[in-house]
Amino acid sequence: MRKSVLWAVGIMLGIGVSSCSSVYMPNVPNTPMLTSKGELSTSGHITLKGNATFNSAYAVTDHIGVLVSGAMMNQNTDKKDFRHNLLEAGGGYFTTFGPNQNRILEVYAGLGRGSSDRTYKDKSSEGLTTYDRQETTFNKYFMQVNYSSKKKRLLKLFGNEHTLNYGTALRLSYVTMDDFFRNDIKQPTEDNVFFEPIFYTRMSLTPSIQLQYTSGSNFGLKNRDFMTAGNSVFSLGFIVNVGGKKLKKDAPRPEDRTPALPPLPKWNKKDNSIKF
Repeated sequence: MRKSVLWAVGIMLGIGVSSCSSVYMPNVPNTPMLTSKGELSTSGHITLKGNATFNSAYAVTDHIGVLVSGAMMNQNTDKKDFRHNLLEAGGGYFTTFGPNQNRILEVYAGLGRGSSDRTYKDKSSEGLTTYDRQETTFNKYFMQVNYSSKKKRLLKLFGNEHTLNYGTALRLSYVTMDDFFRNDIKQPTEDNVFFEPIFYTRMSLTPSIQLQYTSGSNFGLKNRDFMTAGNSVFSLGFIVNVGGKKLKKDAPRPEDRTPALPPLPKWNKKDNSIKF
């Protein structure tokens, strides 16, 4: 019940801030769910706004992993054009725990560099269009904690059984502008600290390929005019994991067990009686 509430809250938060705008567009955090040395995770995600994120991670040892991520977007509408690029890298620690060692805790930190180009278009009643173009390059420093559960719960869909996994990522990002131009005139630069929580659910399609739904939000801890918290994470993606531990399935809880049915009564032909 608590998990259902968390997913619902995540969806509402994501939708609630999706109508705002910012020169900073968050990518989908890298949540590889690494378990042992030699494991490789790659993924691709796309948001409703068209922001595409590509994540990759590799387990260098049984507890150390490295990350590489990239994101890009090119959206053109009647009222606004928005282009965005981001590349980041990092590394950190991961471990498995729990009764069956199927819970995963990951702590990563890293840095990145990106750019964005945003143009607002305003068309007057006389047919004239005015433009407000905002261009910036920025540096990004982040730290995140991922908690994932490979509990191997099953979902029956169209007659097939699919494994479900759940996870949460809490990320802090410090983003600072290098340059900022508005209509080709240099402007004062801005920075901000963003708190970016996400919730995700994965459904296995094959033993190595999973479908992921992600919902999350973006909160700015500083009051800024342009480097604000105005874009959420709401995406679908595919994840490929190769290698890693074969994690055990959790024993079913008593409330999840199917109750045993009583034996059916038997008909005795000799004396025309029913035996229970």
